[in-house]
Amino acid sequence: MPGYITTFSYQAATCHAPQFAPRDFRRFRVTPATGAMGAEVEGVDLAHASDEAIRELEQALHDHLALMIRDQDLTPADQAAFARRLGAPVSWPYAKPMDGHPEITELIQEPGDKYAFGASWHSDSCNFERPPKYTMLYAVECPPVGGDTGFANQYLAWETLDETLKRRLEGVRCVNSSELAYGTASLEEDVQDHTATPIVYREEQFNEVLHPVCRTHPVTGRKALYTTSAFTARFEGETQEESLPLLRKLWAHAATPEFTCRLRWREGSLAIWDNRCCMHYAHSDYPGHRRHMRRIVIEGERPV
Repeated sequence: MPGYITTFSYQAATCHAPQFAPRDFRRFRVTPATGAMGAEVEGVDLAHASDEAIRELEQALHDHLALMIRDQDLTPADQAAFARRLGAPVSWPYAKPMDGHPEITELIQEPGDKYAFGASWHSDSCNFERPPKYTMLYAVECPPVGGDTGFANQYLAWETLDETLKRRLEGVRCVNSSELAYGTASLEEDVQDHTATPIVYREEQFNEVLHPVCRTHPVTGRKALYTTSAFTARFEGETQEESLPLLRKLWAHAATPEFTCRLRWREGSLAIWDNRCCMHYAHSDYPGHRRHMRRIVIEGERPV
């Protein structure tokens, strides 16, 4: 035998316990999506939900990290009102807001577009001092097939790191920059000419903020990996070139398939996810078809 060097490794079995023991909620039904995270919710009307239903939805979100809530008929005002029951909606400065609703961004991909908004693994707005705790997305129009959103459990990403690496990263901070997500990449002429959701980025919007590589969720108390190629430029005290070898290793690990789920859209569905413990990815696999979403982000805490 030639004695080749092994160039791959097996992923050890892992799961997120609430996926296998979902709570029995009074106001709706929950169906877990995968062993890693995510769930579909049926039987609740978000426009007329009781206070108990809202409390249960937030508990389900803490359990499953991302929810796809089916069979909703929400006007922009309904969606904004629901968002305010979970916290303070935050205007997003990098795209034109919806007329009459400054807290809503419309994400539209036209049939001829080449690129989808959000088509990289990321947690939303890591360049904010207080990044959003939740993002909600409502489907107005969907392609007949495709356009799913993928999610990755960052509790599992942190917990499965090598113990030596975890000790090395404890207390380490990263520089997260608006230039990466909204400047250097999105302002390339090819991107701007082939997307219907253009980024609005001005020099005065540039910022850098320090956040920990490992953050602790303020509700669950669990630790999650918190770094993303969309925003993280470098480790504090290092150059980008010095930081990239380890950062790339972390980004690849964070999106390990065993940590993920993929939720399928239907018109009238609303997804909501917890940016403090999961990343997401917009699948761009529907050329020739239109996709129209309404997005709201809800203010979170400064990561610790």
